[in-house]
Amino acid sequence: MSPHIERILEPELMTDDAQARAYAEADFEGAHSRYPLLFAETFPHRPPTALALDLGCGPADVTLRFARANPGYTIHGVDGSAAMLKYGREAVARANLQERITLIEGFIPDAPLPARRYDVILATSFLHQLHNPAALWETVRRYAGPGALVFVVDLFRPASRAEARALVEKYSGAEPEVLKTDFYNSLLAAFTPDEIRAQLAQAGLGPCVVKTVSDRHLIVYGEMNGL
Repeated sequence: MSPHIERILEPELMTDDAQARAYAEADFEGAHSRYPLLFAETFPHRPPTALALDLGCGPADVTLRFARANPGYTIHGVDGSAAMLKYGREAVARANLQERITLIEGFIPDAPLPARRYDVILATSFLHQLHNPAALWETVRRYAGPGALVFVVDLFRPASRAEARALVEKYSGAEPEVLKTDFYNSLLAAFTPDEIRAQLAQAGLGPCVVKTVSDRHLIVYGEMNGL
């Protein structure tokens, strides 16, 4: 029997403007600032220029961080929530990065993306939102160009509700109640590392590796040679 509690689905989209605004205005510096660093550590020989796809980009906070950390990258971000993208476009405009970041509303794997192939495919805090995780891995297979770098960061499901509540208090204790509730629900909706390994095997994404990087985060990474 799995030592982890059963997965509980959460809504796939943040469509409420107040919830989207709270998420866009929240201080995720501790976690989000680490993602580009992890990417750089994982792929120390990454190309200096690339066309990147950011899946589930939300209000584009992580998208902007990747763009700043990789000044040779052009990024297409896609999300299904118009409310989140509204705040994302405002953030991109404030950063004056409209020439390098384009945000698209759509649902994977059939979102209307501007390119047929990408050099880098990113997804942060997105996998746990999906009721059908195969949509993410199908999108990776469909849009990964030769040698594309895949980098997915997400939560993993804790062993108990008590552990989930402790993580919420540790990392979101000072945040608005709506964000604390969302974090708790996201932990319960997340996958375990073994569940993700099974998803990758079923999707034929053998080159991808699953690695735990904190008490709540894991990364999935790989180079898509031969796919």
